[in-house]
Amino acid sequence: MYSKELQAIKKSNRYRTRVIYNENLIDLASNDYLGLSSKKQLLNRAVARVNMFKSHSPKASQVVNGYHPIHKDFEDFLCRQNGFEGAIVAGSGFLANMALIEALPRKGDILILDAEYHASGILAAKLVDAEVKFFDHNCPENLKNILENTRYKRAIIAVEGIYSMSGDLLNKEIFNIVDIYDNTLLIVDEAHSSGVLGKKFTGIFDFYGIEIKSNYIKMGTLGKAYGSYGAYILSSEHIIEFLQNRSKALIYATAPSLIDIELAHQGMLYILKNRDSLHIEIQKRQNLIKKYFNINIRGLIFAYEMDSSSAVLDMQEKLQKEGFLVGAIRPPTVEKSILRIIPRIDVPIEDLERLFNVYM
Repeated sequence: MYSKELQAIKKSNRYRTRVIYNENLIDLASNDYLGLSSKKQLLNRAVARVNMFKSHSPKASQVVNGYHPIHKDFEDFLCRQNGFEGAIVAGSGFLANMALIEALPRKGDILILDAEYHASGILAAKLVDAEVKFFDHNCPENLKNILENTRYKRAIIAVEGIYSMSGDLLNKEIFNIVDIYDNTLLIVDEAHSSGVLGKKFTGIFDFYGIEIKSNYIKMGTLGKAYGSYGAYILSSEHIIEFLQNRSKALIYATAPSLIDIELAHQGMLYILKNRDSLHIEIQKRQNLIKKYFNINIRGLIFAYEMDSSSAVLDMQEKLQKEGFLVGAIRPPTVEKSILRIIPRIDVPIEDLERLFNVYM
């Protein structure tokens, strides 16, 4: 039924597969930035906490009877650590973006997304009644121009703390632009910055020292730096109240897994306890990228640009034979093909030096 479409995908070197990779490969492809996914003590603590309750699964939507003390404790913890009034957990980062972007823009509003915003947000944007526009990647001047020249009741602007493919850091000036205009909401997707950036490892707000305001919304995931699965939204209590009454991705989905939420909670506690040593290890890897490629990365995403989809696939295969697993990211996910290399902190520096010095 779809053989012609699949053949076209294969011909353009855009064909995707699911592979169970050899666990002995040096993992430089995953988003497990801090190596928490293999820390069994965190899993054991999470299981022990969940076992304290009668039920070990949420059983229903959060607005039926699926909201659990583990969810509430985690949300309260997130509010304290990040300085927001309200929080709500979600089943995944994809669902959290759908929850926000499908619900918040209404008729007469404008939704403005960074040109490189995550695919979940782009998909959600197709479901809204509001006008949808994109501004040039990380460009505050272009964002300002759109706000200046568009009529709207509310403007909802969506950006990322660290962009998932390029590793670009959000331009701080965008916060200033948003603050100039009335009736604006700023959504910051912190999937790749929370757990990596800032003195407390809470992300871009922490990194820049941004004062939390009622028109700021933070979304983050639990399946990257935190070694679990799920997501959260932080905002004013008013926005949370609106989302739990209008957001289909929250209302009509089973509440997030209790073990995943508790595992992320344990991961965050681990990061707080070990943040000094974690900062040192992240800095070592950033310095290594600077040494070999003269590129400053602020998180733990290194995008190594290549000429074509076939070239990036060939390099991925070559490195895999040498024991390294890296991401081969091709159009349409990115404009130009890249090796996406994650210098995770549980990968020894010696292995990273061998990769950069010998094979790249």
